[in-house]
Amino acid sequence: MKKNLHIDVETYSEADLPKVGAYKYFEHPSTEVLMVAFAFDDEPVEIVDRAAGERLPQHFVEALTDLEVTKWAHNANFERSAFRMLGFGIPVEQWRCSAVKAAYCGLPLSLADVSKALKLKGDGKDSTGKALIRFFSKPRKPSKNNPSTRNTHLDHPEKWQQFKDYCVQDVYAERNVSRILSKYRMPSLEQTFWCLDQHIVDRGVKVDLVMAVSAQKLYRRYQKDVLRQIKDITGIENPNSPAQLKDWLSVALTKEITSLAKQEVRDLIKTLEPGPVRTVLELRLMSSKSSVKKYATMQKYACEDSRARGLLQFYGANRTGRWAGRGVQLQNLPRNYINGLSQVREMARNQEYDTLRLLFSNLADTLSQLIRTAFVAPEGKTFLVADFSAIEARVLAWLAGEKWRLDVFNSHGKIYEASASMMFGIPIEDITKGSHWRDKGKVAELALGYQGAVGALSQMGAARMGISEAEMQDIVQRWRKKSPRIESFWRELEEAAVQAVALQKRIRIRSNIVFDCDGDFMTITLPSGRSLYYHSPRLIKNPWGRNAVQYKGSQAGDSGWTYLDTYGGKLAENITQAVARDVLAISMLRADTEGFQIVMHVHDEMVCEAPLVNAEQQLQTLCDIMAQPIEWAKGLPLSADGYVTPFYKKD
Repeated sequence: MKKNLHIDVETYSEADLPKVGAYKYFEHPSTEVLMVAFAFDDEPVEIVDRAAGERLPQHFVEALTDLEVTKWAHNANFERSAFRMLGFGIPVEQWRCSAVKAAYCGLPLSLADVSKALKLKGDGKDSTGKALIRFFSKPRKPSKNNPSTRNTHLDHPEKWQQFKDYCVQDVYAERNVSRILSKYRMPSLEQTFWCLDQHIVDRGVKVDLVMAVSAQKLYRRYQKDVLRQIKDITGIENPNSPAQLKDWLSVALTKEITSLAKQEVRDLIKTLEPGPVRTVLELRLMSSKSSVKKYATMQKYACEDSRARGLLQFYGANRTGRWAGRGVQLQNLPRNYINGLSQVREMARNQEYDTLRLLFSNLADTLSQLIRTAFVAPEGKTFLVADFSAIEARVLAWLAGEKWRLDVFNSHGKIYEASASMMFGIPIEDITKGSHWRDKGKVAELALGYQGAVGALSQMGAARMGISEAEMQDIVQRWRKKSPRIESFWRELEEAAVQAVALQKRIRIRSNIVFDCDGDFMTITLPSGRSLYYHSPRLIKNPWGRNAVQYKGSQAGDSGWTYLDTYGGKLAENITQAVARDVLAISMLRADTEGFQIVMHVHDEMVCEAPLVNAEQQLQTLCDIMAQPIEWAKGLPLSADGYVTPFYKKD
């Protein structure tokens, strides 16, 4: 029997895949698998036209259920879901995902983009392929001349053949990507982590649909009230029209207003005295709270059992290996800080609009804070929420060998207070929560660990705290002076990267980090044995005339593939976040082994469903698991804390 089976499927559904996710998509009664293309090892690709009545051949069916055959697909979760719908319960452990392997190697997740990055001609989803998917995989709008709601193989045989050819080509593309990247070893533990991830997203998390629907209704009513207020103040016909509002503002301020982008509106508000114009701008922000849309997304992703699935993307943050959010975007949920959260949540759930308006002038912000609470534990269970304490600060101190910081984490753990004490020479017992000294220590810790300076401090809120630019510069100098090993760590990383690329040889630093370069990739092997990949590295002169490394990648929020700069602090950030991710992954695996039902995880926080009985005891066990030493991280001080809650929140 062949050992590798490469698969691609094409489907049709009235459900909108990007809007509802794969799990809800395959639950929809209209969803069907149109065709299946497959190939064993290096054999020619075969195609099964299910829409035309062809049946899956016996040798393929036998391979699907054969434990000795590894099933490959690009974004394998989709193919897994498709075959589950067809009645094949293939264990996730038998699957391999070439998208994960591409992401591990610092390449894009999508087949089209990774094919371009690897310069594979004719592979991946080109514009023709996307057009065919739109044509056959989605409903069409009926017209007077053609009342049909979809295009089929019977109506368009020539195009259908192109669609089949495209499906076949995708198998060749996936197989080529897997073949090219096969020389770059991915640790077997990463496959184990991916399987755990698939079990977590398969399990999903329950959504309080009553809460989600109620919040949307409240917000729509609130929007109408706010827009009415804007109309009463301005007199414009359509207060929701950016053009009309810009015209009114331009006249009122006697200067041209060209943009109503949120940040520009916030900046403009800061320059205005209390009055009608400022009120209108504040109301404008209140009526356009985009985060409230997450309630609608939860509703769309919720399956028949009210559980939202597929909300996490393994290796979605590329290179560091951290998870990314999908759908609701768990990694980007607003914090909650209102008092009486449970009571306010019930008011919103019961649509007590008038009461909420009396209590909260900015109801949009309140609804935004309640988003987390729409994720709930099912009846008879509760959530255990456990979070690593200052994990990145701990990992950075451990990697750099900054002893005084490690001493803090091995004792009281108050790094903000300790940092302020070290910088300003004040006894730590005199630095209390809420003091300006602690605030300075906190903002410094959040902003400066990765070679940040005044700009990073300002971005982290130092300016809003009333800290002047001169004070920020002083904080930068003091922090670096008291963290010499971290500052040295930045330099060592930058020098090692330059040497590895220039000499194409292994460079070891700090005994547990290894740089290497083969011309195609620069790699950084972490203490865990996992490697970070930097595609097509090259040397350039930086603005200070020193050699620096560039590599090919994409900026956050940009799908383009271009050269990016890096430097010591950025490499320190990549390595620190990657190690923190490895710590989380190992802790989740340990928790899963002990029977904890993980339903989601956000940054360095784990959320589990547990019986109500002995919940506090179970929480302590979970925190103890997270604090356990890790074999490859001797001396890394770990600590976790958490809480028990019937709904998700930020404690």
